[in-house]
Amino acid sequence: MRPIGLFGGTFDPIHCGHLRTAFELWQELELAEVRFLPTGSPPHRDHLYASAPLRVRMVEAAIADQPGFVVDDREVRRTGVSYSVDTLAELRREYPQRSLCLLLGMDAFLGLPSWHRWRELLGLAHIVVAHRPGWSAPTRGPLGELMVDHGTGATRDLHTRPAGCLHVRPVTQLEISSTELRALIVAGRDPRYLVPDAVRQIILETRCYAAEQGRQP
Repeated sequence: MRPIGLFGGTFDPIHCGHLRTAFELWQELELAEVRFLPTGSPPHRDHLYASAPLRVRMVEAAIADQPGFVVDDREVRRTGVSYSVDTLAELRREYPQRSLCLLLGMDAFLGLPSWHRWRELLGLAHIVVAHRPGWSAPTRGPLGELMVDHGTGATRDLHTRPAGCLHVRPVTQLEISSTELRALIVAGRDPRYLVPDAVRQIILETRCYAAEQGRQP
């Protein structure tokens, strides 16, 4: 069976940059599906602006018309801090022989050594790094070692092995930041064309980022 892509994030809110990256990886890597995993309580963020149920609702609305995209809310339902290694271990128990691909953006990959038990991730899944064309992968330090020991340019390796490969893939990256997007909304500007229409409607109806007024985003 084809690999399952795992795309985590706070999605506060989900935007077209997230969706375009997931779509290109789904197509080019021939993934069976991409699972969007909204974070419950992230270790690297002190505060989330939209509630967990609302962030899940926005993700559901964003991907509703895209075959192969699904929402997995296990991290939202889990109590305590959400660690990727725990999520991957849980999924590995559910799919002991299936190829699992953890999909990361460039910034997340560069911060990987700060993740909880990060060296265990490749024992549970492949890591796929989405980056801008022309970007150079690290050649030194722990990430450079990871590239040497686990790097592969062959999509086939992601299909024939359940875990253990690091694959770097250029994608069309849209310059959209959730932080800047929230600031734009707080300033009274319309997020049209930065988020799907269904997500825009939820944001406007619930005013879920109105509480950010007067707070530094």
